[in-house]
Amino acid sequence: MKSKRHLGAWPPMLAHELEYPEVPLFQLLDIAAYMYPGLTAINYYGKEVSYREFKKSVDHLAGALKKRGIEKNDKVIVYMQNSPQFVIAFFAVMRANAVAIPVNPIWQSDELKFVLEDSGATAVICLSDVAVNVEEIKDEVNLKAVIVSDYKDYLPEEPLISIPGFMKKDYDAKGFELWSDVLEEKEAPPEVIVGMEDLAMIPYTSGTTGVPKGCMHSHQTLIANPVGVTHWMRLTAGSVHLSSLPFFHVTGLVISCLAVVFSAGTMVIFSRWDKEAAIDAIEKLQCNYWAAITAMVVDFLTLPDIESRDFSSLRGAVGGGAPMPEAVWQQFKKVTGLSFIEGYGLTESSSATHINPPQQVKFQCLGIPDFGVDARLIDPDTLEEILEANKQGEIILNGPEIFLGYWNRPEDNEKSFIEVDGKKFFRTGDLAYVDEEGYFFLVDRTKRMINAAGFKVWPAEVENYLYKHPDVLEACVVGIPDPKRGENTRAYIVLKPDSANKVKPEDIIEWSKGQMAAYKYPREVIFVDSLPKGATGKILWKQVQDEAIKEMEKNS
Repeated sequence: MKSKRHLGAWPPMLAHELEYPEVPLFQLLDIAAYMYPGLTAINYYGKEVSYREFKKSVDHLAGALKKRGIEKNDKVIVYMQNSPQFVIAFFAVMRANAVAIPVNPIWQSDELKFVLEDSGATAVICLSDVAVNVEEIKDEVNLKAVIVSDYKDYLPEEPLISIPGFMKKDYDAKGFELWSDVLEEKEAPPEVIVGMEDLAMIPYTSGTTGVPKGCMHSHQTLIANPVGVTHWMRLTAGSVHLSSLPFFHVTGLVISCLAVVFSAGTMVIFSRWDKEAAIDAIEKLQCNYWAAITAMVVDFLTLPDIESRDFSSLRGAVGGGAPMPEAVWQQFKKVTGLSFIEGYGLTESSSATHINPPQQVKFQCLGIPDFGVDARLIDPDTLEEILEANKQGEIILNGPEIFLGYWNRPEDNEKSFIEVDGKKFFRTGDLAYVDEEGYFFLVDRTKRMINAAGFKVWPAEVENYLYKHPDVLEACVVGIPDPKRGENTRAYIVLKPDSANKVKPEDIIEWSKGQMAAYKYPREVIFVDSLPKGATGKILWKQVQDEAIKEMEKNS
């Protein structure tokens, strides 16, 4: 039975369930442009784009795609850093009755080719800095169109925020059609022939646990979260949002783009994360809301003059990606006066299924199930439902935002869904427990557990302890093969800038012994200058572990 335990913490004056617009997702823009045509939709380093201009560009690009043979259900790759072009292209693909596939802009040609072949996409819209990757594979895939834009197409002559050097360079468009020329055609958009149940987007999982898989989202599954976020965070027209999370990923797309459009707010867009640009934007553009991940917040708090900066315009900060260590959470609150609101979601759930109530935040916590979400715990081995508080189990999800399944992966779909009480639930692979008040707390991924001499060690728990050490900036804990213990716990640590040469690895190990159980503390600590991260800022623990094992095998 769906639990009601969390309703005691439910935000006051909010309904427990929502009704969702019965229109294709792109019509959220049509509504915003109709009601607020003069409001600024996008601010790009000081360059403003109104909702009227935004819609006009979307319509013209949708018409151009139709002219180039893009029809209903055709797949179009959106291969860009955050930019006005990304947002326009994403909406235009859907307005053309097609399916958008946003991909990681740091992918190289082979990774792009995989998604093109796997999805059957027949068009690419990209920025000029990655056009070379499309050019390398164009003869190996079936493309109806490639449209290339340049950062300079939307950069202001007198920027309010410092522009990174890479955006000022001249890149070769490789002979593909130019964005500016295509929009100048001013083609009318096609007739709307898609409905709520039609595919709107196929984002791909990161592939950290295997081959990337496309997650099929309809207009119906995608529209739920923007509406939910707007109500949960009390977003209003004209609110200014620091949109620093990457849009190719569902968290950035939903919270920092789609919810902003639904509420007719302003997206302050950066093409690459920059903590100096972020604080300048908050102060100069009076940002009201900021969605971020833990890694961004950790970096942001290293600004040397952070405690003297002006955060008076900020009303809320929200995010997820990884549990925020208590020390980081407390420092953020001290500096900004805000409680960082953590949430939880996946590509398969088009972002959030859980979020902390703004009036009753718990740190290092996923929050409570939001509108319409039925979240339960099961024993990952027996599949029996876990009803007791504080007992660990795998999170399973049912709700309006859950995806339709993986693209062309029937075997994965069969493994990923189970039926409970006559309802279809998605198995997340994430382990958590629920406290007495209905709040969910992440333990770890089921596939990341370290087996140390028969004891289960969850790396995320060890990392959270390590973040409490005054000299630790970032930490990544992995399992290393050991002939006696099965696996050993190894920690890779980035020290704070002023801690270099002040602390030794053995100091961290000794300190850890006093913080956690004997079987948990890291047996090895290695200091590194940086840790590998994905485009969303998550630390790539699998890459760290794989490289460590390869190094051990090479030296054995």
